[in-house]
Amino acid sequence: MLVAVDWHVIWLRIFHPDGPFAHALWATIYISVVAQVAGILLGLVAALARMSRIWPLRLISGLYVLVFRGTPVLVQIFFFYFALNLPDFHLGGVKLTSEVSAGMLALSINEGAYMREIIRAGIDSIDKGQMEAAKSLGMRYGLAMRRIVLPQAARVIVPPLGNEFNNMMKTSSLAYTIGVYELFADAEQGYARTFLTEYFVAVAFWYLVLTTAWTFIQAAIERRLAVSERGDVLSFRERVTAAWNPVTAWARGAR
Repeated sequence: MLVAVDWHVIWLRIFHPDGPFAHALWATIYISVVAQVAGILLGLVAALARMSRIWPLRLISGLYVLVFRGTPVLVQIFFFYFALNLPDFHLGGVKLTSEVSAGMLALSINEGAYMREIIRAGIDSIDKGQMEAAKSLGMRYGLAMRRIVLPQAARVIVPPLGNEFNNMMKTSSLAYTIGVYELFADAEQGYARTFLTEYFVAVAFWYLVLTTAWTFIQAAIERRLAVSERGDVLSFRERVTAAWNPVTAWARGAR
């Protein structure tokens, strides 16, 4: 049975979005960026704790990953929202309600658990002799990590980090469940008023726009960091092709 599609609704939501939709789009981008940045910082701290000689730090880092990678992010969002009852406050000139704060906090902490493993793997990929050579020159551990190890590890960290941010933009839709007005909430309210599923088609298009735009940005970043085995920098087109081609991505990861 064919289902009638109201293309006019889809056209309006894509090419003539209203004010509430613009607010929802901005909320999705803002939440995703803040949560990802905070997740990277948490992941870096947890990765360094995992590599520490102090066993309590290693234990805390391990428990952190165990808990937040082993439980659903939706459960974490509800826990932080109902357990903490965060107040409204301003961050970067933007007023954050308790719902937005709880959603970003949960997404940040959850992302940090995944970023810990990504950053740890990136650091482990650097030859141990790099750190030993830095120490022989009189560098302290922290300075050697900042100046020698992490810049080299970035080439390994950036590709999975980019994929994590891609997922973050989609996972941010879960914040709708605690009352955050973002892209999915806008589509849900449109459907509640009209019972037209075209609102979900339009919001899926906008998620696709966001993730595709980030794919190009990620390809540009990788192009500046990564060098091919031939010794020359990969072109922007090659990076985009590799990002979308699962066979190429698998082969690159297998090397």
